Amino acid sequence: MKVTVTRTPAEVKEVIKDWKKQGYSIGLVPTMGYLHEGHGSLIKKAVEENDKVMVSVFVNPIQFGPNEDLETYPRDFDADLKMIESLGADMVFHPEPSDMYASDFSTTISVAGVSENLCGARRPGHFNGVCTVVTKLFNLSEADRAYFGQKDAQQLAVVRRMVRDLNANIEIIGCPIIREDDGLAKSSRNTYLSSEERKAATVLNKALCAGKQMVEEGEKSALTVKLRIEDIISKEPLAKIDYVEITDWNSIEPVDIIDGSILCAIAVYIGNTRLIDNFIYEV
Repeated sequence: MKVTVTRTPAEVKEVIKDWKKQGYSIGLVPTMGYLHEGHGSLIKKAVEENDKVMVSVFVNPIQFGPNEDLETYPRDFDADLKMIESLGADMVFHPEPSDMYASDFSTTISVAGVSENLCGARRPGHFNGVCTVVTKLFNLSEADRAYFGQKDAQQLAVVRRMVRDLNANIEIIGCPIIREDDGLAKSSRNTYLSSEERKAATVLNKALCAGKQMVEEGEKSALTVKLRIEDIISKEPLAKIDYVEITDWNSIEPVDIIDGSILCAIAVYIGNTRLIDNFIYEV
């Protein structure tokens, strides 16, 4: 069945009104496009668990900082549409920024605490932009469930906290990281890497696997695990560490002792490309 393409909030509302009238459950998959198998896994799960699925394809300008890659972020809507259609989603929402943000737009959503460490500390305003656009998509779709990948683990934690705090009537589903055969987490930004940088980027997963093994074998010192991960990454000449942190999985606050559910998150520059990855360990 051909997927319905909507371009404006008004068009989305018309489709949703019809779905709701027929009593359908709705799944939402928010994306910035240039879809890969990681996005595909979210869409597949949404299709399995809901009567209707809406996928948004929108490079959200308000989550990019002034020196970030908004203009160069990869885009290929025709390819995205083919993938979305092949996976059985029902609607694609592909607006222009002017459709999402009026010229005098003045409302943003801020989630304190959980958004302030890791990427939040290095990308000021990023999670305000994420939370604002996600809330708009929740409101437009009236979805029962929304699907987010674990690769963006802090984003997942921030959105879950926002939904809890605001009593939003939606279930947030976190989905596992999808990796290349050599372990690199799938990311739209991987296309920025040269062939040499692409090989070097495998150091992220190698370092995380070593750290996770230490935790699984009973290491309780977060510092010891961090130092091991940093040591492995620092041996790769093309890699430059932005951060290696171990935090509580729910609060994203740093921990000294590994106990309970923890997130080990890293951000590493390979050449000029900033990549993130992580593992979650739950007792």
